[in-house]
Amino acid sequence: MALRDHGDPGDAPSVPPPLTKVVNDVRPSAAEEARTIAASTNAGTLATLTVDGDPWASFVTYGLLDGAPVLCVSNLAEHGRNLGNDPRASIAIVAPDAESDPLASGRVTLAGVAEVPTGDELAAARHAHLAAVAAAKYYIDYSDFTLWVLRVNRVRWVGGYGRMDSATGAAYAAAEADPVAPHAAGAVAHLNADHADTLVAMAKALGGYPDTTAATCTGADRYGLDLRVTTDRGVAYTRIGYAEPLASADQLRAAAVELTRRARQP
Repeated sequence: MALRDHGDPGDAPSVPPPLTKVVNDVRPSAAEEARTIAASTNAGTLATLTVDGDPWASFVTYGLLDGAPVLCVSNLAEHGRNLGNDPRASIAIVAPDAESDPLASGRVTLAGVAEVPTGDELAAARHAHLAAVAAAKYYIDYSDFTLWVLRVNRVRWVGGYGRMDSATGAAYAAAEADPVAPHAAGAVAHLNADHADTLVAMAKALGGYPDTTAATCTGADRYGLDLRVTTDRGVAYTRIGYAEPLASADQLRAAAVELTRRARQP
């Protein structure tokens, strides 16, 4: 029997398929998506195992050391004692989002083994945690707190309904957080407020939906724009890719202008 989760297509409403070829639907890999989500916040839900082998979930804060979550955990906390007994753990991280449906938001689970860093890595881990969690300066050096680095072996990314994939720990470690997505909110809002007709043209000419009557940009990353399109057949989602990946959010305006040119050319 196939495994399912809340990102499975069967959980989503039926959507109309594209009528023409999507010109460029390249998007970030699961590893890149996971790195981006992990870098977008500093809090998640840590899952550990009790001494009896029962699952135990705890809210935690973290920093990132080359993508690996760095936890500062009280030895008196149940999850602290759990890690001391069995270092297998996972952390679930939800991307900050304005989606009204929580299951439509991006999230990631990073699973692996927690280790106490030593030597130079201990200093780097301490710095990484403090850089992400400034309030930790009040307790990070207490004797009853321990720094743990979660060595990620397995990644599961869900981008909302119908979008999910897995990645190895090695792929996650080698990936980079997206340089555009965390800074794209203003550009996305501008596209929706002032260039709705352009988004419709993109969806029609480049996104595979020539019957689009309205379009909304739901996100932007280094590879392209995500659009929610309305047609007489229903609501669908499509992807509009740039000619080349972007290196920074500063290039987003020029990339959008180029997409507009391509969408409106005869």
